[in-house]
Amino acid sequence: MAPLAWALRTAGHEVCVAGPPDIADDIAQIGLSGVSIGEPVSLRGKMAEVPLEAPMKLDGTAPADVGPCDPRGRREGRSVQSDYGWGDPYIELEDVIAGVSAVFFSPSAFDDLVDFARLWRPELVITDTSGFPGGVAAQVVGAAHARLTLSVDRMAQLRSACRDRLDSVGDPARTWLAPILERHGSEFDETVVLGHWTICATPPWIWQPQGPHYVPMRNVPFNGPAKTPRWVYERPERRRVCISQGISHRDATISGGSSSHDLLGAVADLDVEVIATLNAEQIGSAKLPDNVRAIDFVPFTELLPTCAAIIHEGGAGTCASALEHGVPQVIVPGDFKTEKWWAPVVIADGLESRGAGVYACNAGALTADVLRDSLKRVLEDPSYARNAAQLRTEVRAMPSPNEIVPTLEKLTAEYRGSRP
Repeated sequence: MAPLAWALRTAGHEVCVAGPPDIADDIAQIGLSGVSIGEPVSLRGKMAEVPLEAPMKLDGTAPADVGPCDPRGRREGRSVQSDYGWGDPYIELEDVIAGVSAVFFSPSAFDDLVDFARLWRPELVITDTSGFPGGVAAQVVGAAHARLTLSVDRMAQLRSACRDRLDSVGDPARTWLAPILERHGSEFDETVVLGHWTICATPPWIWQPQGPHYVPMRNVPFNGPAKTPRWVYERPERRRVCISQGISHRDATISGGSSSHDLLGAVADLDVEVIATLNAEQIGSAKLPDNVRAIDFVPFTELLPTCAAIIHEGGAGTCASALEHGVPQVIVPGDFKTEKWWAPVVIADGLESRGAGVYACNAGALTADVLRDSLKRVLEDPSYARNAAQLRTEVRAMPSPNEIVPTLEKLTAEYRGSRP
């Protein structure tokens, strides 16, 4: 979101970033005005308290007859985007709403943002696809509401799959948000959840559900303030490979990621220089092979231009950085229940279909041999590098954040209503 926020600011618009107190310093570090809303999220502590084995309903209970949480339709240790964790998209929609409401947004987050919106009077509110306080605030003050998706539009996919049941069985989003809107003198409608339009920062070959008005935008990778070691810029003597498990598997205490032992064992006997962005906790008791350098954090915007391949969990930000620099990718999605909604499955399938990467397998089926074979494929077959370079050309031809500002101005004028 930072490049888009700066594009709007440098076009002359006022921009303010709202978020929980936990990220106030992060907002300040990117140089934008910010306001804290609600209570601290304290994600690590909350996720440690919530059992991840079964979905929850809005009342905090598990639905009846819940089957296994392993993705349905798995083929050779892989998933597909149409899989639903419990065989029923309605149960999954309930779980998404229950999880977001329990973990991220206390009632005070809605009240604080509505109060601030009435004071600041925005004309456009841009949220991520789970930023429901933003949708409520936009509805209350008559602002246009746009969402920004960096991966699969999970809310649109789930609501489309459940459309015939939202009226007959009940709409979990309406059940949660309608009383909040009523308290602030407004009413629920679909734009609170899906926005007036959606800024889609994914390549066109990433599948998106039908329905929303998507405005394509190039995902400009942004790593935030960071110090980069000088060796990152030096040309490696051997082909350089990056290994990353992603921030979600490091900081959110989520089970289902790939084992560091498998990752390191897969590259130990290959003639490559490996940069593993793993911290001491992730490495654990694993012995680092001689060809592996472990570093807690390094900006991918600086590292990936020197890499011949990257192995990762399929995160949207890592994928965007690899696409930006034409790096072939090996994807190993995690097994935890909401994994596909963060895009690894559709990214892995899309990269494989374009010949620019390999969907090795899901983390639960991973072995060192499977990963080694996948990496050797992308390193030894020059077509992967050629196809990755082609995807880089296509991504760089997409409209930049600066270039879509006039479109956002036009849509804002069209959808902004009269404000109290």
